[in-house]
Amino acid sequence: MPLIEWFDDEEATGELAEVYSQYKQTRPDRPRMPGILKCFGQRPDFLRRVIQFSNELHFSDGHLNRRTKEMIATLVSALNQCPY
Repeated sequence: MPLIEWFDDEEATGELAEVYSQYKQTRPDRPRMPGILKCFGQRPDFLRRVIQFSNELHFSDGHLNRRTKEMIATLVSALNQCPY
């Protein structure tokens, strides 16, 4: 059970449901919202900005390409025993 109250996909209403829907439309490989993003669901306006920032930072090439970033994130998650 998460320590931060979040809303599962079926529980989201209003603006939060819109944010969830928009996210899933841009990520057809992810039919459900990831828990790491659900924790921002209390503030849908902030969740939108988190998603935008994440897309710009993590999912675009810069000094490191996306593949390298994903490998680093996977290793860090494994070391932290994080399910994300």
